[in-house]
Amino acid sequence: MAENTTKDIWNDDDGAKEPPKKRHMLRKLLLFLLVLIAVLGLVLVAAWRDGTGFDALRRYFAYGTEAVGGEKTVYRYDTDNTNRFARVGTGSLVILSDTSLRLLGPDGGEVWSANVKMNAPALGQGGGLAVAYDIGGTALYVLDETGPRLELTSDGPLVSANLNSSGMLAVTTQISGTKGHVDVYGADMQVLFAFNAHRRFVADACVTEDGGYLAAVTMGQADSVFISNLVIYDLTQEDPVADYSVPDGLVTAMTGRGDRILTVTDTCLAVGNTAGKLLGTYSYNGEYLREYDLGGEDYTVLQLNRYQSGSVGRLVTVDDDGEEIASLDVAEEVRDVSACGRYLSVLYADRLVVYNRQLQAYATLHGPEHTREGGWLRSDDRCGFRRTVSAIKGRIYSDVYKLFSR
Repeated sequence: MAENTTKDIWNDDDGAKEPPKKRHMLRKLLLFLLVLIAVLGLVLVAAWRDGTGFDALRRYFAYGTEAVGGEKTVYRYDTDNTNRFARVGTGSLVILSDTSLRLLGPDGGEVWSANVKMNAPALGQGGGLAVAYDIGGTALYVLDETGPRLELTSDGPLVSANLNSSGMLAVTTQISGTKGHVDVYGADMQVLFAFNAHRRFVADACVTEDGGYLAAVTMGQADSVFISNLVIYDLTQEDPVADYSVPDGLVTAMTGRGDRILTVTDTCLAVGNTAGKLLGTYSYNGEYLREYDLGGEDYTVLQLNRYQSGSVGRLVTVDDDGEEIASLDVAEEVRDVSACGRYLSVLYADRLVVYNRQLQAYATLHGPEHTREGGWLRSDDRCGFRRTVSAIKGRIYSDVYKLFSR
């Protein structure tokens, strides 16, 4: 009978041609690979079941790696109750108070600053830019991550200024002889459209996401009740092309998302479109609006309280049709709410919690008792930040911890 020379890696008795040590190492390697595949399978199943799928798995590894590394950026600035914050570029921070406007780079160093005098400082962001202005005053600045893109002194008191996702700017002012004036600046910060209102007062305005339309909130009164109306302008035409009424309440904020126009009032969230049609509303049903953010990818987050004072209430996410996505009961102090992309952050007294749009907790950072203000998310929803505030020698140290990395 011919000799069988076939080698069997599972058989220790297939001859002495292969050293025993080498065979044992090979078996251990195969066993390790089998265990690794099994573990990865379990992790994949867990990631899928938590409601966030493979995106959660990617973020889990990034978050875990960074949490171990402890990477952070420290931004130093003077403490001031009027401080406002906005992100520009890929990690720069704009800080506005009633006396100063500062731009800090991704490394925490100062890039640009100016002394200002503002009675009611306001700060917004969009398209990688920040707009700083004085409500009721005349000073306005637009900053990118290198410094000012626009500095102007308006002809009348400033009412509002909004940037869209492309960096187009709508500025509303009160001009003598009118009931409001709106200028639209293109991404190059040149005026490309303007109109004067003569029938109703203009309270706010924004450019739609596609840059084709302007939506302006006008205020009127009927039977001693204030009425909000949305007037739509095609930026290539002089006269308005559509309008619709916002039911029950005064508009406090607005934004354009896709072909939708979202307005937050003291009684409801209203959704309309550039054709002048009211598509839906989400009523607060007697609850009191405490916080909100329109920055979600396709949703808005609201904090509604049961009573005018106290902390008993709920967090709600609402889609762009005005339908509730999820609701989460809250019985503790909420200090700030911030939404961006697919995630939102909620700052409680002792921690920052990141949720998805279904209000499932995604990540939690516990912080010192001096945590005071705001969580915010990068526009690519990959980074969340927490500002922890502690007074040291008259200064405020703001530690910015990354939740998610690229």
